[in-house]
Amino acid sequence: METYLQNLDKMLAAWNATEDAEIRRLTDEAMEHNVHFVDPNHNIIGKAAFIAMVHAVHKTIPDAVYTRASRVDVQNNHCRYHWAIHKDGQLIMPGFDVTEVNDAGKIVKVIGFFGPLET
Repeated sequence: METYLQNLDKMLAAWNATEDAEIRRLTDEAMEHNVHFVDPNHNIIGKAAFIAMVHAVHKTIPDAVYTRASRVDVQNNHCRYHWAIHKDGQLIMPGFDVTEVNDAGKIVKVIGFFGPLET
């Protein structure tokens, strides 16, 4: 498996992890120190800020399950894919990310969008 795919999976696993040590380990392995993460609710820079954001979201949506909902399309170190958040077996939010990785496959930027793109 390509390194960038492993790191995308680790970032997703960080959202599903419940232990702080596991969230930190996955984040350290998958992301550059100055990762930039932006979505409609957040605009943060750095691994510490990402970890704090994950914990804050866990408090807002406890027991949610985060999954990738499509294949990953990649070109020129940019990946796009759909994701979904479920709680108690019910879809509570779909969305998609455009993620930039460096040549080593580490995540340097995530741009997240909530909901489906209307036609």
